Amino acid sequence: MAAVPAQPKIYHITHVRNLAQIVAAGRLWSDAKRIEMSLDCALVGMSEIKRRRLEELEVACHPGTKVGQYVPFYFCPRSIMLYILHRGNNPDLSYRGGQRPIVHLRADLHETVRLGDEHGARWAFTTGNAGTRYASFYDSLDRLNEVNWAAVEARDFRNPAIKEGKQAEFLVFGSFPWSLVERIGVIDAARLKQVQAVLARAEHQPCVRVERRWYF
Repeated sequence: MAAVPAQPKIYHITHVRNLAQIVAAGRLWSDAKRIEMSLDCALVGMSEIKRRRLEELEVACHPGTKVGQYVPFYFCPRSIMLYILHRGNNPDLSYRGGQRPIVHLRADLHETVRLGDEHGARWAFTTGNAGTRYASFYDSLDRLNEVNWAAVEARDFRNPAIKEGKQAEFLVFGSFPWSLVERIGVIDAARLKQVQAVLARAEHQPCVRVERRWYF
């Protein structure tokens, strides 16, 4: 099994149409907060899994909280969820716009935890898909070795064990500060210009780059 990276990064994917709202709010909201606030967002997830995360699945290391109350991140770009959006043929997927409008928001895991701990913000991570009933949850960085980092880094995920390990998640309760986003990865130059236009007057301006290897 691969060693824990010295500086692990976390990645959130969202539709580019949501970016202006994120910048204006100064944060990314969890699904639970999005619903509570009646936000108009371009949704790209799978409806049944979102429902289960909101209504049924608890974060075991923070009793009384549901997965849907957390902002979700992966430990890698080019996630299996992005592949599902790219293929667009899953029956539980209402979104059919493909991967081109999807942007990656990257942050540093250690900086996220440091700031979260300073402000009493709950966070957790899993070793697999947090939308399943068998996910294991941890709230100590000492347990990061439980993540299958070789699977996280793999580009071929046909093996079931690799597929599960690659879906490991990092979760931040309630909302995630826009100021912690250090890089935005996009698929092409056209999307790059679109994102740059959104950020033109933003106080915090992460580096924006075409990251073709983050896509299928």
